[in-house]
Amino acid sequence: MSEKWAHTVLKIYKAAGCAAYPLIGPYISYRVSKGKEDRSRRSERYGRSQITRPEGPLVWMHAASVGEFIAILPLVEHFLAQDIRILLTTGTRTSAALVAERLGDRVIHQYVPLDLLPAVRRFLDHWQPDVAIKCESEIWPMAILELGKRHIPQILINGRMSDRSYAKWKKRSSVAEALFENFAHVVAQSDADGERFRQLGARPVTISGNLKVDTDAPPVDAQELERLQKQIGKRKVWAAISTHDGEEEIAATVHTMLSTRHPDLLTMIVPRHPDRAEAIRAAIEAKGLTVAQRSHNEDITPQTAVYLGDTIGEMGLYLRLSQIAFVGKSLTGEGGQNPLEPAMLGTAVLSGRNVQNFRESYQRLIKNGGAKLVSDHNMLAGAVNFLFNNPEKLAAMTESGKRTVGDMRGALERTLTALEPFIRPLAVKSRLYTTVSETAPETEAPEQQ
Repeated sequence: MSEKWAHTVLKIYKAAGCAAYPLIGPYISYRVSKGKEDRSRRSERYGRSQITRPEGPLVWMHAASVGEFIAILPLVEHFLAQDIRILLTTGTRTSAALVAERLGDRVIHQYVPLDLLPAVRRFLDHWQPDVAIKCESEIWPMAILELGKRHIPQILINGRMSDRSYAKWKKRSSVAEALFENFAHVVAQSDADGERFRQLGARPVTISGNLKVDTDAPPVDAQELERLQKQIGKRKVWAAISTHDGEEEIAATVHTMLSTRHPDLLTMIVPRHPDRAEAIRAAIEAKGLTVAQRSHNEDITPQTAVYLGDTIGEMGLYLRLSQIAFVGKSLTGEGGQNPLEPAMLGTAVLSGRNVQNFRESYQRLIKNGGAKLVSDHNMLAGAVNFLFNNPEKLAAMTESGKRTVGDMRGALERTLTALEPFIRPLAVKSRLYTTVSETAPETEAPEQQ
């Protein structure tokens, strides 16, 4: 595909988006009805805001959902310490709730606008960011092109390119180059990711490692942890976390298979999307298992077989209660989920084989003995059973996981180095602006005649 044709394709995409814009209302309404959009803030999807842009430099940071937000949180804290104002966008209600919990009014949170030209233009006209920083794999053509047109530097951090995405972009290499040439810098997670971005036209590209390794362990309410530990007692506990459709029933099946060998077994299931909790509970109870549901404040009793962790922001609690964690979106889904949080908390990591989005993390963990891949429910049940029957192997696996995470750290420092040319001038400008604002004399009202 020629360069001329690539720009023609992007113009068609832009025109199609403009034509579809008036018709997008029913789609947003449908998402609102399903609880996937915040009814009171739906206008933000169209680039509208009730919040006034603050004076001085403003950095726009975007994280798609919870995992990406956790990854960039140390960066946000670093920028706030330099008196830089942050506009933080996410795409899900769960991530919005977590931003409010962790950062409160220290940042301005908005839902990311739809990648349609009228919404993107309205958003940028209002906020006028000085720099745009996006996390991982957020490639939105209209936003990228409009930022480029306005000469606003845009940087992709913690960048990753899945096998599927790379294959699609490779078939449209000229279109990819017309987009990726707009990035002022791409900071990729791994050598493989970096090479893929280079082949698709991004310049410059540097390698940082995974920012998720440099985050703190997920927090926990110490009193709640102690309360649940007392309820669990000396029972063996394993968890299926970040599960996707079908994996909850697999976890319930594994519990049934192991319950004769381990009568005191407690299985925790933490779905990636808590809004599915009622359906998950019904499916598990249909298997004859007793469920206690976290969001219903139900206690764990000796009769509880499955504890359903359907809350946001409590992964630290669930992992600290578990000795073994199966990480989902890896048996019935594709791409996998982040294995680093359980590893850093000393939980043995098991996963299905579909972990392309976290390939390097799993490779390091598996090589060092901190994780194991399974192919189906039988193999998962066998792995859980083996680790419970061999506590010395379980201890060695958890220790290897913690050591591997420690060895992988350093991505935050490398990312900050890559961002320094863009952020340092804004930090200086922000402090100068603050100083001038604080020392400027107040204008006195004229005397009444």
